[in-house]
Amino acid sequence: MHELAKELNQALQGTIVDAMLSDVGRRMFFPKGIVAQSAEAGKYATRFNATIGMAKSKGQPMYLSDIYNQFVEGAFLPSELFAYAPGGGEPKLRAVWKEHMIKKNPSLTGKSISLPIVTGGLTHALQMMAQLYAQEGDTLVIPDLAWDNYELIFAHQVGATIKTFELYTPEGAFNVQGMRDVLASIESKKARIILNFPNNPTGYTPTKTEMRAIADALISLAEEGMKLMVISDDAYFGLFFEEDSATESLFSLLCDAHENIFAVKCDAATKEEMVWGFRIGFVTYGSKGLTEAHYDALNKKSLAIIRSTVSNCDKPGQSMLLKAMTTGSSYEVDKEAAKIEMERRYRTLKKALKKYEGNTLLIPRPFNSGYFMSFKCKGSAETLRKYLLDNYQIGCINIADVTLRLAYCSVENEQIDELVGIVYQAAAEAWN
Repeated sequence: MHELAKELNQALQGTIVDAMLSDVGRRMFFPKGIVAQSAEAGKYATRFNATIGMAKSKGQPMYLSDIYNQFVEGAFLPSELFAYAPGGGEPKLRAVWKEHMIKKNPSLTGKSISLPIVTGGLTHALQMMAQLYAQEGDTLVIPDLAWDNYELIFAHQVGATIKTFELYTPEGAFNVQGMRDVLASIESKKARIILNFPNNPTGYTPTKTEMRAIADALISLAEEGMKLMVISDDAYFGLFFEEDSATESLFSLLCDAHENIFAVKCDAATKEEMVWGFRIGFVTYGSKGLTEAHYDALNKKSLAIIRSTVSNCDKPGQSMLLKAMTTGSSYEVDKEAAKIEMERRYRTLKKALKKYEGNTLLIPRPFNSGYFMSFKCKGSAETLRKYLLDNYQIGCINIADVTLRLAYCSVENEQIDELVGIVYQAAAEAWN
């Protein structure tokens, strides 16, 4: 093992992070190679800087005018678009994202958490977590209704075992006891769990009472000696449409809750800032007892994964996002307008579904937030999906042949009622 990796492992020894690191995670270190030496030269090489492999002229990166001229004249320096971004992301963007995170989650005020690291989208953030903290023999717990990429990343890439619990109780509430029971059944008394709110595919966010109960259940397991890594997938954070919905991330309740809980927040500009194709995500760490020295070691291991895979993340996207978040004249107005429109579509969908109460072919699962809703299907969800596509030119998503997901975020408000009517009609036709 490299000496720098040993130093980082030593710095983390005895912490919950130490208990969670995979073999790959233990071997990771940020090399004092080209990137580190170039960063040092950027500060002190005032005469000549012959470190980084980037063609420059008159202090700026060389560029193709056919690309640069597509931007508004004077909006960006060439270095803000064409240069490499630092491995962990633009420092100013990281700081601004943390400020906004605390503003959206007031419970984080005064708590010790890491500076967010920029990733190539939220999927990349999760893939980093899998590499650093999971491997064959480890267990990941997720709800039975969850994004299929979790299994692809954690099971098929790094070999972890997936265990699931039913997302809902028979009454339609979040199944806190089911989650706790599955975690408690793990013989090693060590587990990773991913909780995604608003949930994909269901569009469900726990109520404030349920979110507190989730946190209390995890804390009680930690008090009993179980070691937990709790990953909050906050991809759709902020799209809450009901008064009783929890509007703060679970991360804010767990980042300083117990020494046996390693809390991780994976979020992204993708949906929060409506820049889907920019592929800008973030990873933030928190745990009771972790110091700045611990976070520094954690960040260096995270930077090592970035360095050894994508090297660094999208520069122009970061520059544009930072400018919008700091000096954009319409930033807050546009975000609020989009949220209002999503809530309008949500209300329209709720009203449309009321017409079919009692229909047992398609039973809407509880939803109150986000981009999606889903049906529990009496027949084959795949049969219905294909029937809708072939006969009505309507696209939906089948999940495990029992759930049909509608992304109402991508359907105009005035078309939602018609969409719901056709889906129910097609179910009756397809399953006859």
